[in-house]
Amino acid sequence: MSYYFPTTSHAHTYIEKKSLFHAYADTANSREQAMHVLGLQQAKYPDARHHCWAYLIGDPRQPITLACNDDGEPSGTAGKPMLNVLQHGDIGNVMVVISRYFGGVKLGAGGLVRAYSKATGLVLENIAITPYIPLIHISVAVAFKDEQFIRHCVTQHQGLVEECIYSSHSTMQIALPEAAKSTFIQQIQSSLIKETP
Repeated sequence: MSYYFPTTSHAHTYIEKKSLFHAYADTANSREQAMHVLGLQQAKYPDARHHCWAYLIGDPRQPITLACNDDGEPSGTAGKPMLNVLQHGDIGNVMVVISRYFGGVKLGAGGLVRAYSKATGLVLENIAITPYIPLIHISVAVAFKDEQFIRHCVTQHQGLVEECIYSSHSTMQIALPEAAKSTFIQQIQSSLIKETP
């Protein structure tokens, strides 16, 4: 499945009936990272009445883990609507925190749901994203003379040589896009087999 993840953080302030909703989105690859983002926003806006949040790790259609919190807002009026926006989008590995300053006018349950949903959508609308490309990790053992050829093939397939261990041969630890695995293996097998006497 294809989805995107944030490459940078992004902030947006949304105003609804004098209440300020300071929305902030950032990358979160784990609960620990998500809670770190929350802590940063709590420190930035220490006098905000609420710091509501939602995070989703993995593909939005099949997340690995997700969670949300209303932080004192009426149950289900902040965190759940935020999470709903994340689940129906195409951005994964993301944490959204909304720090709210009460403006003196009560929004009611429906108004809060709409405001938190809107603020979440707005902060995600302009965040820089990149496609998530699932990687596989393989190990390839080759003769020293073939190492440069393998490195060239790895580069052609948008992969990365993570480590190379030398002994009587070169053992290369390689990360490749999952979709490139079969063509990469076919390319190196056909080229190296041709050279075998």
